[in-house]
Amino acid sequence: MNIGLKFIVKIKVIFIVTFLLINTAESARLKDVVSIKGVRDNVLIGYGIVVGLKGSGDSNADVTTQSLMRLFKKLGLEMQPESQVKSKNAAAVIVTAKLPPFARVGNKIDVTVSSIGDAKSLEGGTLLVTPLRAGDQNVYAVAQGSVTLGNVTDGTSTFPTVGRVVHGASIEKDIEVNFALKKSFRLSLNNPDFTTAARVVTLINGDLGGKYASARDSGTVDVVVPFHFEGKTVELLATIENIQVSIDSKAKVVLNERTGTVVMGQNVMISPVAISHGDLSVEVGGTKDKKSKQLKHILEIPNTTSVSDLVKALNTLGVKPKDLTAIFQTIRKAGALQAELEIM
Repeated sequence: MNIGLKFIVKIKVIFIVTFLLINTAESARLKDVVSIKGVRDNVLIGYGIVVGLKGSGDSNADVTTQSLMRLFKKLGLEMQPESQVKSKNAAAVIVTAKLPPFARVGNKIDVTVSSIGDAKSLEGGTLLVTPLRAGDQNVYAVAQGSVTLGNVTDGTSTFPTVGRVVHGASIEKDIEVNFALKKSFRLSLNNPDFTTAARVVTLINGDLGGKYASARDSGTVDVVVPFHFEGKTVELLATIENIQVSIDSKAKVVLNERTGTVVMGQNVMISPVAISHGDLSVEVGGTKDKKSKQLKHILEIPNTTSVSDLVKALNTLGVKPKDLTAIFQTIRKAGALQAELEIM
């Protein structure tokens, strides 16, 4: 038998393949597909103590003992050097948070509290005052408050040594960015693509009535602030961020072998090929070899077959997730899949 591709496996269980079609012709707001250089979160970190635990804190951690002694000293309680402060009602923790762009003094942000000792649980604890620093070692926020574990079932939590303090940090220092006076700014595409970048440039220039935008590469678009928007960069961004742009992307197929889920672009195509699956056969584009008609079951698909059509056909054959993965890998290796293949 002369066929373009032959792949044989046994069928035992029939399953349903779930697939999503990503319509590459759909448009989206510019604000949803790009980010502005300099407008981002900043990571904050600090070291603190959680107290009030019900015997579930650190059992014998030197760092916790030293921290408690320093705390008592700051509170005016004199401790002898040889004194040992041991308590299972306290735990040493690392406190992390994200400082939003343009955050101002007095704003509240959530913090995450993670145990660094051998504490069994942070449930019911209270985080003491903890300064949070950025990469420049300056303190930008101070955290304090009751620790919650979030998702608790039957009195237990999946990760009882990690909790959150909702609105637990108060911002104490502004990040000075005079955004309104910028003469230019840079847009970064979340998914770099030359076609999309060219469309963004064309749309921005058309909306502003001049050549103000230019693409540096597939993921970067530079915009010069027009003279009539000088000092009003915020208004300019508000104008262009709602521009609708048609998003383009590379043809790609993503397979999740565990669930049998197939995610693909709308225009992913397959060249003529024949697939034999046990005693069943799928022919994409047909074949001139009449001998292939001797197979017990043959399902022919038109020459313009997309991946979605093939997945539907394979689903009717009862192909299992691991077999689906193997089939697509073989099709890709044979050069018949006109797309990038990613397996999760």
